[in-house]
Formats: sequence, structure tokens, C-alpha cells
Amino acid sequence: MQEAPFDAGAELNRFSAGAAGAGAVVSFSGIVRDVEGRLNAMEIEHYPGMTERAIRDIADQARERWSLLDVMVIHRFGTMRPGDQIMMVATASRHRVAAFEAAEFLMDYLKSRAPFWKKEVTDEGKTWVDATQADEEALNRW
Repeated sequence: MQEAPFDAGAELNRFSAGAAGAGAVVSFSGIVRDVEGRLNAMEIEHYPGMTERAIRDIADQARERWSLLDVMVIHRFGTMRPGDQIMMVATASRHRVAAFEAAEFLMDYLKSRAPFWKKEVTDEGKTWVDATQADEEALNRW
């Protein structure tokens, strides 16, 4: 959990360098998007301690379920603008299928179950963002 921006390339290079024995490293970076052209900012709130614990728990589940060699989750909080990086997941495993599936599992969890609260800020005001039905369905496949 961090408020400051991060360098996805540098983070991926560091992660990959430490993934001894890996045959696959998969990464995903989420970016604040402005679907309707009206978003000024995204505000993300969390409970320190609770959020980190929840993310550690789900990362441990992924590590065990897919026999991962390593896993990394970075998630920002605070105010971000369209185009800013909001999160990053990286997984390392001996084989690509495990790395891809574990990364998708982590992304689906972060999107719909991680304890974050998101507000969209537009010229019209602030609106809380709920998980969508598609987000729930994606998580249910696991």
C-alpha cells in the first residue's frame, strides 16, 4: 500500500531478478481510466493494517494454490488522475499457466473484494464506485 506513484518497469525488473528458478513472470498494471471523458480524479481510501493484511492473505492463498515462487502486489491510495497507475500484480512460477492464473485471481480479488473504497470525482461532484456484476462473476470463477 502506498500513496506515491511507482515505476512499473523498475518494479518488474526488481521482481524478476529475485524470481530464481522461474520459467514465467506475469505482470499486470492497472491504470485509472476515464471511460466517459468526465473524470477529474479517483480517490481511494483504505484502513491501514486491515487492507495490508487482507492483501497478504490473498497473496498467500495464490502462492499456495499455484505453487508460486514469488508474488508482488502494489496498490495505491489517495487521489489519482486519469492515466495514473493505480496497482500492479506480478507472479512468478515454474510454468506460465500458473503465473497467468494466479495473476488473474489476484486482480479479480483486488477489483471486487479488497477493502478499498473508491470515489470518482467529476465536475458534478463525488460518487462512490461499487463493484460491477462482471467483477463479481470474474471472482466467482475461482
